[in-house]
Amino acid sequence: REEAEAGAMAGPLLQAWGLVAALRSRAALRPLGLLAPPCRELAGPGSGEAALEENPFYGKYRQKIQELRRSSPDVFESRMEKRSEVKRQPVGYSKQGEFIKCMEEKARWIFITEGVGTKTSKGGFTKDKTLDSILNVEMVKEKSAEEIKQIWNQYFSAKDTVYAVIPAEKFDLMWKRAQKCPSFLYALPRKEGYEFFVGQWSGTELHFTSLINIQTQGETAPSQLVLYHYPELQEEKGIILMTAEMDSKFLVVHEAQCLANQVQLFYATDRSETYELVETFNHRPNEFKYMSVIAELEQSGLGRGLRPAQGPD
Repeated sequence: REEAEAGAMAGPLLQAWGLVAALRSRAALRPLGLLAPPCRELAGPGSGEAALEENPFYGKYRQKIQELRRSSPDVFESRMEKRSEVKRQPVGYSKQGEFIKCMEEKARWIFITEGVGTKTSKGGFTKDKTLDSILNVEMVKEKSAEEIKQIWNQYFSAKDTVYAVIPAEKFDLMWKRAQKCPSFLYALPRKEGYEFFVGQWSGTELHFTSLINIQTQGETAPSQLVLYHYPELQEEKGIILMTAEMDSKFLVVHEAQCLANQVQLFYATDRSETYELVETFNHRPNEFKYMSVIAELEQSGLGRGLRPAQGPD
């Protein structure tokens, strides 16, 4: 039964963002699969819009869902059902081309003023966010990797965002695996349980959007978090600089940080059983067990601080 439920869960995910070849199943979308109580089986299957509304995170998306239902009822209904067949898209494929707002503060001496030479969409998302638009790369080439790391961390520590300096060896492993497995399902701890997010690589950018967002908006679902990885200094300095932009209506920094930490948990792990979950999600979706993701997350301790502590009985 668990394997059958996993297939019903993974199929609509991969269908929505065009990630796998045709999956044949008569199972409908299961909105209640968006929320998993800690260490328990998911709620029963449910169906249609009524089940969608029972999802604890439905309220955040209610306006967009209702607008879609009014303007395109046929499209809305079709997204409430699992289509029988979709085409595989090339590795790294993504329609998520425009992201997140430019930072507004002026940079310190070694950083470029944000927004100069960048393009934004109507939603305020940055398009083609390059390292040159953030950092004076030529100026830091004379500095050591450790100095650059300190500069990068000090600069972004004062900003409301996610950032990191990743060793080249670790990123090489992540990047190699991302080419073979460009997408994965991540679990974000919530008070009620877990909200699922799909992460998909597009070049060196990693885009996240919630599962309920994909189920209601399909492949046009906008990203809510983007991690930008910059390999310009990888060969000479042995580091990759990473920063992020996010939609603050849906995520706060510590939640985005939890998702970012999970990328290294699943893509940079030395534990074969952990990475096997990524391979299964991409290449054998009918065998994928989403509860295994939660088990790995809880074992790692990531996100433990996101769920409020339980009071005494």
